Amino acid sequence: MYAVEQYARAHIVTDTADTFDDEHRSVPVALRYDPEDDPRLVHITLPGPHEWVFARELLEQGLRVPASSGGVRIWPCGRVQAVLEFHSAQSVAVVQLDAKPLIRFLRSTYKAATPVAH
Repeated sequence: MYAVEQYARAHIVTDTADTFDDEHRSVPVALRYDPEDDPRLVHITLPGPHEWVFARELLEQGLRVPASSGGVRIWPCGRVQAVLEFHSAQSVAVVQLDAKPLIRFLRSTYKAATPVAH
């Protein structure tokens, strides 16, 4: 088993952006999975100190149909994108990503969680 880390680009779509350019700018997102830490969880890090940890199953489900758990909501947006909404006591962050990197990431997590036969 091994950890998986992947990077993607997301568009901020929250209505709290200061300007139109802020609202539609592309930002880096880090996707991380460590089966030795907890094989059920994935980590998504947004710019700044914003890391969200939630069930890998929620990400997989949210790519197909709207899904939520706690402060995380995920839903498909058309055929090729997904929206992730993160709620905290201080704010709400909404980002839109292409689904392909998320699907690739999920596939990698399942490979990483499978013990290697010797």
